[in-house]
Parts: sequence; C-alpha cells; structure tokens
Amino acid sequence: MIAGSEATGGAGIQTDLKTFQELGTFGLGTITCIVSFDPKNDWGHRFVPVDPQVIADQIEAATSAYDLDVVKIGMLGTPATIDVVADALARQSWRHVVLDPVLICKGQEPGAALDTDQALRAKVLPRATVVTPNLFEAQILSGLDAIESVDDLAEAARRIGAQGPRYVLAKGGVELPGDDAVDVLFDGDEITVLRAPKIGSERVSGAGCTLAAALTAELAKGASVVDAARRAKEFTGAAIAARVSGHLPFDAVRQG
Repeated sequence: MIAGSEATGGAGIQTDLKTFQELGTFGLGTITCIVSFDPKNDWGHRFVPVDPQVIADQIEAATSAYDLDVVKIGMLGTPATIDVVADALARQSWRHVVLDPVLICKGQEPGAALDTDQALRAKVLPRATVVTPNLFEAQILSGLDAIESVDDLAEAARRIGAQGPRYVLAKGGVELPGDDAVDVLFDGDEITVLRAPKIGSERVSGAGCTLAAALTAELAKGASVVDAARRAKEFTGAAIAARVSGHLPFDAVRQG
C-alpha cells in the first residue's frame, strides 16, 4: 500500500498492515506522509510530507522485490507526492488499483488542500480500478450539492465512475439517514446496494482505511470486486464493533 503513517495506530498504513495480516496477505508499505495528533492542541493534526524522492525510492524497492499487481492508495497529501505516485502507477500494469481518496488533511492550509484534491482527480483517480469514497468525498468528487439518500449516493457513484475508475464503492457510513450503514457499488453499468445495521452513531477512526485495505486484500487473493466489497464490509463492521478507546476524542477500529 501507499499511504500515510498515523502515529496512534488507528488509521493509515498501520491499519492497512494490520488488515492485510488478518486477511492472510503479505503487505508492503510506502509511507507518503506522517500525521501525528497533537495532544497539547486539542488533538489537532500535525502533517509532515515525506520527500518525493524518498517516496519514489520506497516504491522502487517494493516493486523490484516482488511481482506486484494489486495496490491500495491512501493519503498522498501533496501534489508532488501525487506526481510521484502517478508516475509509478504508469510504469507497469496493475490488475487492481484501489484508491481511498483522502481529500482533506486537517493539518494542511486550505489552498494546499485544494491543489492536492485537484491533482488527485486529474492524475490518480482515472488510474484507479476501484475507488472507495466516504460520504463527504463522494459529494465532493461527484459535484452533488448534497447526498441525503441511497439514490443520491448511487448517483454520486455513477458520476465518479464517469471520471475514469472502473468501480466505485461509495460509503454511506453513519452519516446517511436510516438504521443501516449503506454502501453502493457501481460497476459501470449496475448498482449493487450493500447493507448492514449501523454500529453506534459516531464515526470510528480507521474504518475507511480498513474497508479499502480489506477490499485490496480480497482482490489480491482473487475475489471479484463485488465479493471483495461484501467481505470487506463484513470485516470492517467487526473492526468497528471491536473499537478501542483511549485519550483521543474518538474511538479507533481494531482488527482481529
């Protein structure tokens, strides 16, 4: 996977590797940025990008060491990082590129965040075979004014699919009204609706990372996208149910 490091272990590359291990896959990690919450400043984000050449070196090492054909991409963080990752994706063919489109990092200035969002859409989104936006990301990427129903979420998935990715797994999470956590999978033609009862009413850190990583692991093992999405949703639900609490103002998923 290509993702950021999150020091408290509830998201990012730490969560990806734990998910891969639980699902019986061998994970390799390229770190794009370091996010560490600041306990002295209301647990705000401290965001430090990794030098682009260091990112390129990590990708070179991973792709030289093994014949890789499935990759999960999480937080990239800067346009320079996106350039490096897009170049790496173009150097070889991939059976699956799973993109968890982390659009905003709270440690970035608004202008820098917008530049990153635009670069992600232009250079990485079209290369993805599967993209897994949450409700906020689906709204931004689709251009919809609001997503308030399953039909809205399905329309958002269709609009995102028109931008290049073969599959869109748009996640309703706890924010979408109703008793169920609803995700929709668009395969370019049809919509498949995935439902499970909501577990609590608050977001849990790392749920999106876990779902995208679980999806990637199942795809690496040969599952179809729809089967991988179902298994990933089940795995993520279990990780949310097993959530851990600490001194942070939110809970974090726990795999296994």
